[in-house]
Amino acid sequence: MAETEVRQVSLRTRLTFGIGSAAEQICLYSFGLLAMLYYNQVLGLSATLAGLAPTLALVFDAVSDPLIGSISDRFKAKKWGRRHPFMFAAPLPVALCFFAIFNPPDALAGFGLFLWFMGFAVALRTFMTLFHVPHLALGGELSSNYLERSKIMSYNNFFGWIGAAGTFYIALTFAFAPTAEYANGLLNPDAYPVFSAIAAVVVFFILYSSAWFTRDQIPRLSQPPENQPKFSLLEFWSDIQAVLINRNYVFLLIALFFLSIMIGTRAAFNLYMNTYYFEFLPAQVALYVIGSAVGYIAAFSLTTRIHRHFDKRATIVASAILLSIVPALPVMLRMAGYFPDNGTPLLLPLMIVFSGLGGICGAVLNISVMSALADIADENELLYGKRQEGMLFAARTFFSKADQALGHFLAGVTLDIIQFPVQSTPGEVDADVIYWLGLADSPLTIIPGLIGACFYAGYRISKKRHTDIQEKLQVRRSGMLRA
Repeated sequence: MAETEVRQVSLRTRLTFGIGSAAEQICLYSFGLLAMLYYNQVLGLSATLAGLAPTLALVFDAVSDPLIGSISDRFKAKKWGRRHPFMFAAPLPVALCFFAIFNPPDALAGFGLFLWFMGFAVALRTFMTLFHVPHLALGGELSSNYLERSKIMSYNNFFGWIGAAGTFYIALTFAFAPTAEYANGLLNPDAYPVFSAIAAVVVFFILYSSAWFTRDQIPRLSQPPENQPKFSLLEFWSDIQAVLINRNYVFLLIALFFLSIMIGTRAAFNLYMNTYYFEFLPAQVALYVIGSAVGYIAAFSLTTRIHRHFDKRATIVASAILLSIVPALPVMLRMAGYFPDNGTPLLLPLMIVFSGLGGICGAVLNISVMSALADIADENELLYGKRQEGMLFAARTFFSKADQALGHFLAGVTLDIIQFPVQSTPGEVDADVIYWLGLADSPLTIIPGLIGACFYAGYRISKKRHTDIQEKLQVRRSGMLRA
């Protein structure tokens, strides 16, 4: 019964909700893709320190993400709702912090440069939390239907891809185009200030637009119960306990941790691998967007249909396994002697194909996990009588930043261990160093991904279980209304 009563969410709302993730990805993807390379290879900061800065910021994320989640869950404002006040407060400081990261004072070097990087990394991710957590919680509240949620999160994921892929393509094709002095534009220090200024302005307007054009949904969204206590440290601890008692949430949480190690390490190595291992120029790497476009469009079209035939649990486990293995295959095949050498015509098309296969695996996984988190919010309301989308989605926002932090730290330490040279030229790095770079990037990163897939298997909310939860919630709500 409950699943047939679909709360229709208009195309306009799905679009204006979804565009918020585009700005999030422009910001966080640019940070994850460029910051470590910029501070290490362009500014000369050691790889360990360049990887340590975002890792230390993770300590603050561990507090700020659930904190904002709990505060927004309890925030009472009938005119502006629980989520939008935070979403409106975030865009300007996010844009300013992003710009500052790529524009350190010229006089800074060594530890002073590290402190600048770390300080603004903390500030950027904290202010992004102010938008990201309430924004995802808003998506979880827009519908209570098992399949409609997957459709909503498909828009969020698709626009996230547009933000990341658009940034990737524009940055590598135009912002970091080769010059007479720098054949590889990623090593050009003058390109970063222009890129960061334009990206910061775009991020500001997209974040603000998403908040502004979804404000018409506020009257339809749930409000905290009148008798719910105001936020306090004691209530914050109570909120944490409520979500950590939930078995399904804990399994997703642990799985996200291991998956973040894999994704983050690969992301941190991304430009190193393409620049030094495969020896592509930025304009060639930019063509990966062709493959990822096919992958994400396929995931956008197919994920809800997959959920009609298979439970989210099966979809999550299968896509996590494939995401662990497929992107690692080019390096593994090369090590076995079955992949084209650098400079051969077939190499780039094959890498584009693998980019597409990895894209569809990652997109289906992300949509499925986000939709599952919204289902857990229903289960927690049934168990504890309160909506906690903010707290639950805080885990997703935390690990979207944790993958950068953990991955950058592990990658930075690895680069120093294998003695990867600072400010090096592609094609001139020792072959043994390149071998170890490839080994660290691909075969080894499969391990945490597969561990994550095992924990995803512990998730237990099937479509039948969700229907049962919805029916019990409807009975409870109707009883409260009569009372």
